[in-house]
Amino acid sequence: MESTYYEYGTAAERWDRAQMFFEAKEYMTAARILDGLVAEVPEQVAPRLLLARTYYHSARLAKAETELRTVLERDPVEPYARLMLGRTLERQGRRTEAATQLRMAAALTGEFPAPAADAAHDAAHDTA
Repeated sequence: MESTYYEYGTAAERWDRAQMFFEAKEYMTAARILDGLVAEVPEQVAPRLLLARTYYHSARLAKAETELRTVLERDPVEPYARLMLGRTLERQGRRTEAATQLRMAAALTGEFPAPAADAAHDAAHDTA
């Protein structure tokens, strides 16, 4: 594979460049940069999480799932990785697995959905 200018520089420069390409929705280019960063600093969660996002947005869902599971092996209470894994599994049609991850993400962030009975009770009293 031919290298290009954006794969050179310090890790910080490449990180900034990868974020720039991600924000410009140039996901394949961002992924190329991030692949190198992840190989260089595999213990860091942020580059791997952004790499998972690039895969998700470019519909490379199996790769996104792999990266997200790796993030969660390193940091099991990373709520955004749980949320993204849930969304990735949903897009793959794996609703039961997705629901588990989405519930864990909600628990980690404290965003519990109101039970249906409570919501109906609240709605009835709001109209009174």
